Amino acid sequence: MKIRGIAPPMVTPFDAAEAIDEDAFGAEVEYLIEMAGVHGLAVGGSTGEGHTLSTGELRQLARIALERAAGRVPIIAGIIVDSTRQAIEKARALADLDVAALQVTPVHYLFRPTDEMMMQHFAALAEQAAQPIIVYNVVPWSYCSPALLDRMMRGIDGLIGVKQSAGDLKLMADLLMNSADVGLIMSAVDALLYPSFCLGAHGAIAAILSAVPELCVKLWQRVEAGDQPRRLNCIIVCCPSGTLLWTTTCRPMSRLRWLCRDVRLAFPADRCRKVRRRKPRQSARPCWRRGSSWPNKGWREW
Repeated sequence: MKIRGIAPPMVTPFDAAEAIDEDAFGAEVEYLIEMAGVHGLAVGGSTGEGHTLSTGELRQLARIALERAAGRVPIIAGIIVDSTRQAIEKARALADLDVAALQVTPVHYLFRPTDEMMMQHFAALAEQAAQPIIVYNVVPWSYCSPALLDRMMRGIDGLIGVKQSAGDLKLMADLLMNSADVGLIMSAVDALLYPSFCLGAHGAIAAILSAVPELCVKLWQRVEAGDQPRRLNCIIVCCPSGTLLWTTTCRPMSRLRWLCRDVRLAFPADRCRKVRRRKPRQSARPCWRRGSSWPNKGWREW
């Protein structure tokens, strides 16, 4: 399936025994597709605590997402590891699943490989993986430059794109100018979604998409349609939302969407606290802050 548009990196709910809460996760898949109208889903990324997941848990999340999505949107699976061997192991575990792509970080523990070793890492993975690869360019001390990413997309069969997380619009612009003709360029910087879209990004996989998915879908649709006045209304909420959510710990907050139960993060991350439910007619989604309807109040009319 074609990857394009808004693809939230899904949160991963755990129960008290630190097992994945399949019911909560499945309900989130359904909500994001049916109610929010997203164009794809990513599991096992940073927002989903991919660095804490075992190979079996990553496969479990991908399987549930595929079953619940039932072909309506493409599913992307994340691999966050520190060796080629580990990356290939996880890729092989997903080989029989209909995953659209694997988003894979560079190796990153303490050191950065040379450009040549980075090329060899992704080439070896692409050769062994059953699905195409998207480079998840997120680790500050192990960034791949636009020139290296362009070289990889042109030179490695099966490497189809980049999820660009560096908070530098110039890097995004360079990547799009040089490589948009050969690969998929997805934005992953919450506060820069609008300029990324205007520059020609093929979509986004960013944490804010999981926190306020409807608003991000509206922003994408209005940029695509050239609807300048109404898309500016989306930006007024979307950009401050991204900043506020990160400064108040975005990842735990974005896990609160389906908190009708006692859902937890992987230890030792802070446990999610229960918040009051919304009215049933509003899909029982909790408010993001106690005693406030922000950022939901009024957004549906934009």
